[in-house]
Amino acid sequence: MAELLTVIAIAALMLAIALPDMRQMIRAQQLKAALSDLFGAIDLTRTQAIARGRRVHLVAAGGDAPDWRHGWVVFVDDNGDRRPDGAEEILLRHGPLADGIAVDAIFSSQQGAPYLAYNSMGRSCSDASSLTARWGTLSLVQDKQTRRIIINMLGRARTCDPARPRSNCGDAGPDP
Repeated sequence: MAELLTVIAIAALMLAIALPDMRQMIRAQQLKAALSDLFGAIDLTRTQAIARGRRVHLVAAGGDAPDWRHGWVVFVDDNGDRRPDGAEEILLRHGPLADGIAVDAIFSSQQGAPYLAYNSMGRSCSDASSLTARWGTLSLVQDKQTRRIIINMLGRARTCDPARPRSNCGDAGPDP
């Protein structure tokens, strides 16, 4: 009986030590998944704009108070209002991010609701003009971890981790 109690005590101690590491591992995986999902949506938006030969939008979800934390929608914006409505074709809808993940967006043009638009040549553009470039950075933050998606003037996206040496995240986009 004493041996069983000793084994249970050791197992409980090991679990108590491992539990915080497990939580941190889960949080890190949630951030990685959110980054991957948003990056994939950006890639889909660009690819569909090229394939369709017209402007395609990626917008933050949330109705009257759009926020990337609420998710996002990729769609063909027929009426130019930057919101998916009516009979507009929705290509992807993503639900809310895990609790504790914040998204900060800084773009060359901060007008209106949070959005990305790509023209038929696969370049990021403003919603008002397919010829006006729009570039910037989406930063996903959870606890003390940050991951960035940087979109250059040509519309190409890349990810980076500002905590890694030589990650080239310092010149992440236009000044706020």
